[in-house]
Amino acid sequence: MDTQVLIIGAGPVGLTLALDLGRRGVRCMIVEQKDKPAFLPKMERVNARTMEIYRRMGLASKIRAAGLRPDVPMDVFVVLDLAQPPLLRLAYPSVAEAQADIAATKDGTAPLEAYQLISQYTLEPLLAAECEKHPLITLNWSTAFVDCAQDGEGVTTTLRGPGGATRTIRSPYMVGCDGGASPVRHALDIKLRGEANSLALRQGLYRCEELYDRLPKGNGPGHGRHYHVADDKSSFLIMQDSTKYWTLHAQAGSDEEMKELFQKAVGFPVTFEMLSCNPWRQNLMLAERYGKGRVLLAGDAVHLVIPTGGLGMNSGVGDAVDLAWKLDAVLKGWGGPQMLASYEWERRQIGDRNVGASRYATIGRRKWRSMWRPEIRDDTREGKKARDVLAHVADVEQRKTNEMIGAELGYRYVDSPIICDIPGGPEHLFRTYEPTTWPGARLPHVWLDDGAAMQDRLPDFGFTVLRLGGSKVDVAPLQQALAAYGAPVTTLDIPDQIARDIYGCDLLLLRPDMHVVWRGDAAPDAAEVARIATGH
Repeated sequence: MDTQVLIIGAGPVGLTLALDLGRRGVRCMIVEQKDKPAFLPKMERVNARTMEIYRRMGLASKIRAAGLRPDVPMDVFVVLDLAQPPLLRLAYPSVAEAQADIAATKDGTAPLEAYQLISQYTLEPLLAAECEKHPLITLNWSTAFVDCAQDGEGVTTTLRGPGGATRTIRSPYMVGCDGGASPVRHALDIKLRGEANSLALRQGLYRCEELYDRLPKGNGPGHGRHYHVADDKSSFLIMQDSTKYWTLHAQAGSDEEMKELFQKAVGFPVTFEMLSCNPWRQNLMLAERYGKGRVLLAGDAVHLVIPTGGLGMNSGVGDAVDLAWKLDAVLKGWGGPQMLASYEWERRQIGDRNVGASRYATIGRRKWRSMWRPEIRDDTREGKKARDVLAHVADVEQRKTNEMIGAELGYRYVDSPIICDIPGGPEHLFRTYEPTTWPGARLPHVWLDDGAAMQDRLPDFGFTVLRLGGSKVDVAPLQQALAAYGAPVTTLDIPDQIARDIYGCDLLLLRPDMHVVWRGDAAPDAAEVARIATGH
């Protein structure tokens, strides 16, 4: 075998997968057809759950240092243009304010990490640099996937290098993280199903170094993150992480029109340069399968969402960390036959839910945009009415895009073959988060008595038997049953009453990704729980 895991695609998902595998001691190779990370914005927000993941990987502080300053407001506006008072302002905390709120929240309803605004053209090179210096990760640029074939032992993948010559790589597993057009998915003959090409837009990237500092703070909207222009072009202006670059999405017939729409959205003269302009189409689609045999898929290769809600790249990172520990388990011999099968079972249901959340938010945005009337800019009674109606509807509907904490933190793996099933469970909500330790859920963040975060106490690798509130239940049989399969396991005693109160049970068994496998107040059937947890 040339490598243990071959990863096709060096976007945030493929790079994150490689880094998580590498820190677990798994050798992997990434191939990317581009010659370097592209200077394209694509995504611009790492959500709270993804920042928790990056914290466990030791990357959160580096991502914050590279991203938007913590003092910049994250407000969202609906405007006629940036020179006029906004029709609607939705206030959201800066990173610094969100971190202060998290520090003061003691009931488990907050994440451990705040979100971070960072453009993809900043995040990708950062993750790539981390991969390039890791001794177990090989990153090959200008290398394209051609085809693959698999047998009972592994995958033989044909690649085309910079000079056009082909070579083959042999690996036990291969993962396609190669985007919505995914050649790997096509090679597997896996189809996407859903709503395709619902709206055609262009995305322009602009350098305008003066705009942020010149935003009117009195009569104008002031500083924020998103500026939705109330027009018939679906225009949507986004500040990027340095505050020097901006993107505009709009229905436009040409690149030249995109320059005009940018100037119209700003509303006052500025010096700017359009660096790129690319067409894109809105899709809400989910793959029929998340892989075949030893070839698996992650990220946009299996789920395409509209950016409403910010669930695209963030869902892909969730795929990556779910897959990383399962590949590690199988490669090291303690993961049973249900281990990799659970990847599709767990992550496809989350992909489906997040496509639904994006649809929910998109319908809301379309609803308030449908309130646009040609007279909306007029200084007349009819113009004022048009503005008031649109703002009133947007005050309800636009929030659906920006308030997705339930989708971010509250996802739960239901009926997974490697989770101890308990029928029922809390309702899945998009916009609100209720902390729970129901099997399949992410362990809620709790501040302990000494000021430490519970998540930081958990071992980086393996299972954790969490014994809470001073419980004396003998967990040695459970630990021994897991160890008998070769699975790494640690017992952690946390006497702090706050953790016991919020988690609601004396005992929890946690997976390496901090999701709950089992919970209870008395010792479980150790052999049965260990058999399920390890995929046997």
